Amino acid sequence: MIDRKLSLKHKTFCVNIVLLFFSAFCYSQNSSDYERFVDSASVYIDYESKKAMAFLDSIPEPIDDYIKKGLPNYYNFKSLFYDEKNDNLKSYQNSTLALKHAVELEDYEIAGHASLALFSNVYAVKKDTATHRYLEKARTYYKLSNYTHGDLEVDLAYAYAKFIDKDYKTCNAFLLDNMHKYKAAKDDAYFYMFALSILTFNYLDLDDLETAYTRFNDFKKLKNDSTIVSYNYMAFESSINVSFAEAYYKKKQLDSTFHYLKESSGNRHYMTKDVEEDYLKLYVGAYSTSNNDEMAKAYTDSLMIFEEKKYEDIMSTSFQINNDLVETEMKLEDVNSKQYVNGVLVFVLLILLTASSFVYMFFYRKQKFKTANLSNETSNLSYIKANNKKLVVKVQGLEDYIHNLKSEIKKISTIGEVSTQRKKIKELYKTIHLNSSTILDKSENHLDLVNDLNVDFFQRINKMYPQLNNSEIIICYYLYVGFKNKEIAVFLNTSVRAIESKRYRITKKINLNKEMGTLLEHLTTTFSNLEKLPN
Repeated sequence: MIDRKLSLKHKTFCVNIVLLFFSAFCYSQNSSDYERFVDSASVYIDYESKKAMAFLDSIPEPIDDYIKKGLPNYYNFKSLFYDEKNDNLKSYQNSTLALKHAVELEDYEIAGHASLALFSNVYAVKKDTATHRYLEKARTYYKLSNYTHGDLEVDLAYAYAKFIDKDYKTCNAFLLDNMHKYKAAKDDAYFYMFALSILTFNYLDLDDLETAYTRFNDFKKLKNDSTIVSYNYMAFESSINVSFAEAYYKKKQLDSTFHYLKESSGNRHYMTKDVEEDYLKLYVGAYSTSNNDEMAKAYTDSLMIFEEKKYEDIMSTSFQINNDLVETEMKLEDVNSKQYVNGVLVFVLLILLTASSFVYMFFYRKQKFKTANLSNETSNLSYIKANNKKLVVKVQGLEDYIHNLKSEIKKISTIGEVSTQRKKIKELYKTIHLNSSTILDKSENHLDLVNDLNVDFFQRINKMYPQLNNSEIIICYYLYVGFKNKEIAVFLNTSVRAIESKRYRITKKINLNKEMGTLLEHLTTTFSNLEKLPN
């Protein structure tokens, strides 16, 4: 056995030997290159979900080997994408994985979102009160994350469940009792919009068209609200128009039916699959009733194409689920095989460790000398890097100084009086002579101050708001140093609208309220005197 009185350096060497041998058998990947794909997907998920999926699909399989921190968002975005496509099975699968990884990484806001997604998926299939445990889980996770609107999210999910149950009166009573809360959430009008849309659907099903009109008109007032993602508004608006068309079709009022179908046609791109199917069926029925056989046939053909595509999607999902099951079974078999191999490997490693401890005695001094040299080289490299950064600043300082000189010379050149011009030239020469010896030091000190402030900013914001991801922290920094949305968009190769959406998400994540001011005011106030803050 290895002597328990080995020195700390001997023990460190043994640990290094273990790591060396394990690295020969284990595969590792640098995940930092792929985490950015998740950040990129977050920019597009609310506006162009297909582009967001393209970023996510660029991450190789198995996902867990390539990303770690971004796993909750990865699966949450996939769940949102499949929910948009009405693919409940895939949405459920990804919500389950999002919840699992969010809890492991203590990302409780994502855990709350995933719990609500699971509730919606499960309740749509199995209207069981047992599924309400997901609502309670969501409420708990939102409290842990300090998400301001957590209770509103859960309450509206409960109201939606009553809507699915067709318990319209109970649903209306619940929404109307809490309408003041949804309306008060000025920083996110989505809650008010969602409540108004559900009320409109309910009153249509209750055949109360007058009240449905009133609620729909309130809904339309939110069209240009900057806190609502346009995609969400268009999706709800198209669904409401189709519901109005259906209500009038039941009353055999074809003019009104065609009117609302036409209103919804402009937003067909935003319709969910079930709404689009109802939309096509209504057109077929309305044209058939009005004896327009040609148009009825055209929409019948469109409906058939739609249903064929829907069938293909269902089959594709079934095949994918079967493949996932087969892959899972193969992984289990692989795990069992690896357990046996690992047992043999541990035995071999014990023998190698015993032998290596003796070999080490002969090479200890040589290794110590190499380590000392490596340490010196590392120190030298750090010194070179530090001076390189300062050199960059000096160059910038020189450029600024030269720019000022050019401006001064331009002013002198405009002076018409020769004597005055000569006097100014002499003064400028004297200034150049006096400052030439100190300009480099001035620029260096100025740059050192900027560099220290930049480092301190990133350290402090990471400590204060660990819930922010890398791309959100970068946006905070650009705002802090004075860049506008348009400039930031150019730096990040994205749209101004995406930056606005990111800023809005940041305010939600850090629970920014009116007393704290705008995001820019908050960053300026919080980080303006970093050098005075305790480390």
